[in-house]
Amino acid sequence: MKAFRLEELEAERAANDGAYLQFLRERHMSVGLYALDRGSADPQQPHKQDEVYFVVSGRGSLTVGTETTHVARGSVVYVPAGVPHKFHHISEDLRVMVVFSPPEG
Repeated sequence: MKAFRLEELEAERAANDGAYLQFLRERHMSVGLYALDRGSADPQQPHKQDEVYFVVSGRGSLTVGTETTHVARGSVVYVPAGVPHKFHHISEDLRVMVVFSPPEG
């Protein structure tokens, strides 16, 4: 079993000065913590993997293809591989758990 604490993941991500921390990588999936602060721009490009976002905290909007939805704590959004997507209008610091399948990179 592998278990993680959000506070520890956030501290590790911040210590490494990155917006993204991959903390689990297995044969069929990878999982990371993505952070976007209030008012920041999301630099993402489409990925080769399917992904699921689970919003741990914060508020903003997410556009996937031509559809936009408001996201906040508890939101779960699926993004198919290859589809352009961006978080925007971030009104509270976003912390998002990201699951990639197959594993990213």
